[in-house]
Amino acid sequence: MSSFPRLPDPLTDGRVALRDYSERDIPEILIAYQDDRRLHLLNGEERPPSGAELGGRAEREPALRAAGERATLTVLEADSDTCRGQVRVIDADWDNGRAQLAIWVAPQARGRGLGTGALRLAGEWLLGACRLDRLELLAEPDNAPVIAAAGAAGFVSEGVLRGYERKRGKRVDMAVLSLIPADL
Repeated sequence: MSSFPRLPDPLTDGRVALRDYSERDIPEILIAYQDDRRLHLLNGEERPPSGAELGGRAEREPALRAAGERATLTVLEADSDTCRGQVRVIDADWDNGRAQLAIWVAPQARGRGLGTGALRLAGEWLLGACRLDRLELLAEPDNAPVIAAAGAAGFVSEGVLRGYERKRGKRVDMAVLSLIPADL
């Protein structure tokens, strides 16, 4: 079975950095959810998580990574250790060499290229060190900032999956973008 290795040092491009998710990120995550009342909806959650729920996620993270199920990386500005968002690696299918990415950036840090840089760094790590062959990012078609960040990071738009997910009690379309080694 494959797994997502822990990062001995943050991944960085000089502007953006990614490090392993930890409990010290919880205060900034809670602030981000307070500052953007739609963040939980964009993340596919029914409600914003509590501090206790975030703590539980941080405690389970090492075991989930070791099992190859998922990985959560904290988005940072390169000169800071303050959480500015997260990249989550979910739905890993090691037999087919693919996984799905999800990203969010705190409202106060948006518009600075952090999402693009974080997706690029995560993509290089996952397609390189983790030996995956394909990454997918799904976003609601009207989520222009995420779609633009993914495109700028090298992800290629593959179209829209109609009625793909059930959210907020209804079927919603999802734009799908992908990244493969040839895109790097």
